[in-house]
Amino acid sequence: MEGFKAAFLNEIEKLAKRKKINAAAALAILAVVVGQVAVTAVQHGLGLRLAGGAEFPLVVLTAFSYTLLPLFATFVAIDLFNGEFTSNTMKITLTRPVSRLGVFSAKVAALALFVAANLLFVMLLSLTAGLLFNGASAGWAGAARVVLAYAVTFLPVFAFALLVVALSNLIRGGLAVFFLSVLLFLAFLFAGIAFPNASSFLVTSMFDWHTMWISERVNGFKLFRQGLIMAGFGVMLFTAGYALFERKDL
Repeated sequence: MEGFKAAFLNEIEKLAKRKKINAAAALAILAVVVGQVAVTAVQHGLGLRLAGGAEFPLVVLTAFSYTLLPLFATFVAIDLFNGEFTSNTMKITLTRPVSRLGVFSAKVAALALFVAANLLFVMLLSLTAGLLFNGASAGWAGAARVVLAYAVTFLPVFAFALLVVALSNLIRGGLAVFFLSVLLFLAFLFAGIAFPNASSFLVTSMFDWHTMWISERVNGFKLFRQGLIMAGFGVMLFTAGYALFERKDL
């Protein structure tokens, strides 16, 4: 356990020094600002109420979870694995008194923390913007719905990130992994539209899973079934990723 903790802290330290983290934060801020400016302009210019204080963060979440969040999760997953193998720094990581499973788990945990931190950061930004510009329409119940929506979005996005992890350990080139991940993301989206009956088995179709949690009528059985599907998807990808990582030569 101590070995995993040391490896995890090491991965967090390396992750914090990457420029992509600053870029992700800057783009998240820009997206929220642009979204709020657009909403305010429409409301004052046309007199249409698009999103109140509690609705604006949900609008941002839908756009964020289908664009910037999976994109930067892909970048980070590639950096954590392909980046270290390409720069030959993985040898240094594996010489520490930690098993390969411990190193792999620490990298995946760092990736999970990155996804969760991004969701928390955007949620706080969008909530602040929503309250500043439409505070009268917000309330504790609305804020609770926002927190729930952002929390449950972690699972499908992290499951997709585990797919990128598996690809990163299967293919050596980071650029190839990136383009393949984008192609698979678009293919899953298209398949979900073309074959709606099978969409529940495609993790990308669950990026808007939060809408089921905050709807007026919550289908508990469907939520449980889709949660099991994503959990199973994640377990299989974690296992496949570790098996490939274990066999990979330095």
